[in-house]
Amino acid sequence: MATYDDVASVALGLPDVTEGTRYRGWRSWQVGRAVFAWERPFSKADVRRFDDAPVPGGPILAVATEDLEEKEALLAAHGSACLTIPHLDGYPAVLVRLDRLGGADDAELRELVVDAWFAKAPPALAERHRDLLG
Repeated sequence: MATYDDVASVALGLPDVTEGTRYRGWRSWQVGRAVFAWERPFSKADVRRFDDAPVPGGPILAVATEDLEEKEALLAAHGSACLTIPHLDGYPAVLVRLDRLGGADDAELRELVVDAWFAKAPPALAERHRDLLG
């Protein structure tokens, strides 16, 4: 199972990334001034919206996507690890169930974090680091 420390290991290995906190002290990672990944536990309102469906357990990470089309593509390609909730309707981000991924060496975790970095990195910085996509 991946942890937030595994996310930090991947994120902080990317260019110009800093770690901070937001909202209730939840960890976040940003490139420049744009947050691209953040802890996103379910709120009480989120849990109520699951109705009778089981609420996913384990740590939940939110990652930015380039746009809503990429969001849908990630949900289709990473269906066991990625999900969305009504709170994110119309917003380019997905939630990631870290308990469905391996540690910092997990290729799927790395792909999700790197793609989120590219979604928020300043264009000139992203262009200089296209090799990260390999």
